[in-house]
Amino acid sequence: MTKEETQRRLCQQYGAAYVASPAGQKVGVAVGVRTKGRPLHGVRHQPEGDTTGWYVWAGEPSDADDFFQPVHVAHLEEWEPHLHRFLGLAPGWRFLLVPEEGYEDVWFDETLVS
Repeated sequence: MTKEETQRRLCQQYGAAYVASPAGQKVGVAVGVRTKGRPLHGVRHQPEGDTTGWYVWAGEPSDADDFFQPVHVAHLEEWEPHLHRFLGLAPGWRFLLVPEEGYEDVWFDETLVS
């Protein structure tokens, strides 16, 4: 199954619209994701410019200006392979993930799009 098919299937599972995250666009990723911090959090805002609108972090978030680093979708798998299947969720969707424990929570957050 392709990455897109996996993403579409996840969207269908949760009743979410599919919005692509092209390989050449960027995701804001916190360093803790690369060091396998847990749990993984993801939130999608409206895409803007060359970004997907996705922000992903591990553990507690921070307000530091350098907390998120821009990472191309094509390179995200090097940081954390479990994230790709969520990248088709439309703006307004969030996830919480602990892959080693099989824990996954996905929900729509109206405040992200209003």
